[in-house]
Amino acid sequence: MDAFNFQKMWENNPGIFLLIGFILFVGLIGKAKLFAKANLPMVAAFVPVWDVLVTLKMVGRPASHFFYLLIPGFNVYFAFKLLIEVAQSFGKNTVLDFILVTIFNVFYVLNLGLAYNEEYLGPVFQLGSKEIEQRRSMLAYE
Repeated sequence: MDAFNFQKMWENNPGIFLLIGFILFVGLIGKAKLFAKANLPMVAAFVPVWDVLVTLKMVGRPASHFFYLLIPGFNVYFAFKLLIEVAQSFGKNTVLDFILVTIFNVFYVLNLGLAYNEEYLGPVFQLGSKEIEQRRSMLAYE
């Protein structure tokens, strides 16, 4: 009695596997472009633990916060918080942006990485909303 028979699943639903592979590919490319915009190594997007550490660096969190992702239950909250901080690092501060980055993560990150008008504003960890908005308005005048 085998729990998962991938060959049988592939034969019955090849489209699902192709869709998952396509979304993974798009997500990796989007994350690599996002890292490039933040002047971080693009190759980090393709290495499993390193990509989280680089994302933490991008939002200004210490590397020790990686262990928050290993705490059951809290890891879900922390992952959403990290996604919102990524959006804030690019000047996205509306509730709609926060909802979009959490629901459509792969495509939102791809849009941030590929859009010419999106700029990396810097780390946002421990900054208030006023400081984030100030940083965004200063870049708009330059």
